Amino acid sequence: MVPRISRSITAGALLAAKRAWLLAGCAVLVCTPAGAESLGNPPLAGNGAATAAAPTVNVPATTDPQMTGAVAGTDLPPALDEDFNRLNRREETIDGLRTRIDPDAGEAPGIRIGTFVLKPALSETFNHERQKNGGSSESRSFLETGLKGSLTSDWSRHQLSVTGEGVLQDTISGEGEEEPRAEIDAELRLDLSDETIARLRAGYSFEREDANDPNAIANAETQSGVNTYRLGAAVERDLGLIRGSVGLDFERRTYGDVELDNGTTLSQGDRDRNLGTLTGRVGYELSPALIPFLEASAGRSIYDLRRDMFGFERSYQNYAGRVGMEVDLGEKLNGELALGYETFRFDDDRLADLSGLSVDGRVNWSPRRGTDVLFGLLTYLDPSTTPGEAGSINYELTNVITHQLRSTLVARLSNSLTLRDFPSDAASSDEATWRTGAGLTWDMSRYLALTGDVSYERTNRDNGPSSDTTRVGVGLTLRR
Repeated sequence: MVPRISRSITAGALLAAKRAWLLAGCAVLVCTPAGAESLGNPPLAGNGAATAAAPTVNVPATTDPQMTGAVAGTDLPPALDEDFNRLNRREETIDGLRTRIDPDAGEAPGIRIGTFVLKPALSETFNHERQKNGGSSESRSFLETGLKGSLTSDWSRHQLSVTGEGVLQDTISGEGEEEPRAEIDAELRLDLSDETIARLRAGYSFEREDANDPNAIANAETQSGVNTYRLGAAVERDLGLIRGSVGLDFERRTYGDVELDNGTTLSQGDRDRNLGTLTGRVGYELSPALIPFLEASAGRSIYDLRRDMFGFERSYQNYAGRVGMEVDLGEKLNGELALGYETFRFDDDRLADLSGLSVDGRVNWSPRRGTDVLFGLLTYLDPSTTPGEAGSINYELTNVITHQLRSTLVARLSNSLTLRDFPSDAASSDEATWRTGAGLTWDMSRYLALTGDVSYERTNRDNGPSSDTTRVGVGLTLRR
């Protein structure tokens, strides 16, 4: 009888130990609600015999679902996917795959200045250029020094961002006009409420007028320098399915003197002008990805001098109406496209009104990971300096393709087409300018990159000679 009792006690202890381990395992897999019995409590004894001590497991009273990857069984219906209930779900890529690589891992970290992050870049490029205009041609070799960067705030609310770029050229050999340029823009976004956002903008840019521009001076040694100052303010309001915005933009443009080949200068002060534009837009949200909209704008351009050197009053009023569509499919496809009609009415009755179809938009498309395609459309007026002519309506189409061949090697292909449409009775002829270019960037490290570029530009005129420009360059870019 004694051996039988020992075997019974031993069997009961083993059974109790087994039950204790099962309970501990279930408690680990399923979070115990706050205030429930501790997992370390000993199990019940079997058959009233001696109990076997179960291992103690220390678990907090409350458990974060994000830390354990599970939620309490009493909190969710069994049919629901537990990932749906995570507080912070991982952001998926455009291909629907989980992000495994940090997209900013290969970028320079920048310099932290208080609550701002500064990302500067300095480049030095050696270029060779050949220009051909009709039967004459000239070539030059030059160094191009560029400085660009961005300054972005790291605030919990609102945001201030500043971007800038400047380029200087130094001719080493040959003949040709240097083309310096600079641009800086700043935007302050104010999050007034969950539904209302205000934006304040300011900017400045400088460029040398292109020698192939219809308003360029034929016998100039150095073309006019163009300064543009910009100010803007806009308010955007989300009213549920309806979205509205109103904005006011101001632009001042000034032209420097032209240096002629005979050593004299020609003033271009009669081209200085101010332009103000008021724009309103109303959109309706068919879905978060599709928002059709209506847009209207009215503006006034006032020249500093009432009459130019030929006695024409070139101040004008402009009106435009557009209908378009906003598309937002995430990184895969986003942008907007608008079609409309625009008219410019000059103060001088001797200058005919300019009117025509307007096409404006910007579309970003990513057909596959590592490949980005940009399409841009722009319609704008270019006032003429020719006596008796109002100017031209210009249409500009831009396409830029960027493809990541390797993690450290990026290829670029760019194309643009600009059409200048003059009135049928104008002395100036219509012209088309086509530009194409290709380049490679090799990131030797996150701080240093080797670049190579080649580009070609051709301008065809209905009346007059065509012009060609070919450029090849190689350089280094230092980033921080």
